[in-house]
Amino acid sequence: MPSPFLSSEEYDERAHQLYNEGQYDEALDVLREGLALYPNAVELHVGVGYARLAREEYAWARRSFEQALVLEPEHEDGLAGLGETLLKLGLLDSAVRCFRRILELGYSDDVELMLQVGRALFREGSQRDVPDLFEHALEFFAVAVQGAPELAEASACTGYAQHRLGRDDEALASLRRALQQDAEHTEARIYLANILYDRGEFEGALYHFERTTPDDHWDELGIWRLIELKRSMHKLEDDDPDLKVWDDRLGELTGELDDIDELLAEVDAAHHQATQSETPLAQLELFGTLLNSLAGQRADLPLSGHQIMTLDGRRYDGSWAEIVQGMRDADVHERGRSVEEFMRRAATRGYSETGVRIPSHDPELFIKGFADAGLLRIVR
Repeated sequence: MPSPFLSSEEYDERAHQLYNEGQYDEALDVLREGLALYPNAVELHVGVGYARLAREEYAWARRSFEQALVLEPEHEDGLAGLGETLLKLGLLDSAVRCFRRILELGYSDDVELMLQVGRALFREGSQRDVPDLFEHALEFFAVAVQGAPELAEASACTGYAQHRLGRDDEALASLRRALQQDAEHTEARIYLANILYDRGEFEGALYHFERTTPDDHWDELGIWRLIELKRSMHKLEDDDPDLKVWDDRLGELTGELDDIDELLAEVDAAHHQATQSETPLAQLELFGTLLNSLAGQRADLPLSGHQIMTLDGRRYDGSWAEIVQGMRDADVHERGRSVEEFMRRAATRGYSETGVRIPSHDPELFIKGFADAGLLRIVR
């Protein structure tokens, strides 16, 4: 039953608390109760909009934000919420206009609002792979930095957007500034470590990875990279206690297959087997001819040791170490690197393409990992 003893502000405050706890249904009930008593309370309409947005009810969220803006056209939270909703609906230009209206109204000094808008643009840019949204996000993050130059979160967000725009030197500077402002900003530290890893600066990457804890990580890639760097640079064995906590965290994030995942995996395996069995004879003959041709071209090579064939038809013979060295030498972008660096970089690329963890500390395990990922075939 509605209580006449509560003001619209009290309803809004109660709903806001429930929203922050993730209780969106309960927050919506409180807001509806409040609107039954105060139908023109702008804050309650805005609250309904955000609750609907959290529940991914985008059409209803849009309606609530628009109702709020009919009552108060220059309400900054209403404009921000409508902009976020329009992003979800794919109306990107309209969303950006809403956000720009906030700046025109003079709310650039509201740092939290600037960060909220920037994050919304960044998230949608990531999901839709739209670089323009990263540009817009960077604009709002820059405004936040200008308003609060000492705020680590503003510097970190700026670095994230700069990285997505390919401006890594600027991103590194922003992320380092964020860590100077707050050494406990683990998200910025992990992001920085990953950029350094991608640039081949492995010592710097490990330095920052080792200043995080397993619970700081919510992404498998960072943990996998940390484990590989520890193995190769500290010469640790797979069963080393220093790696166990990270392997355990990796297991928590990966999780075990549930019944549905197992069923889907079985269906995929059955489909793959059926597809393989239905391969036309002519196709098999053609593949055999190709192998014979390649073998003829490389008849001068000794048949001792191992032999692999890559997806582009290249064949490599010799010991596992010689094969890895040959793969490195065949890549014009990797020839100047050590074999160890080549394996680390190639394993990272392989993981990003297939999701399969490929060891990079041992040539034999490296080759077999690539074979398990389907990126090459071991002939012998």
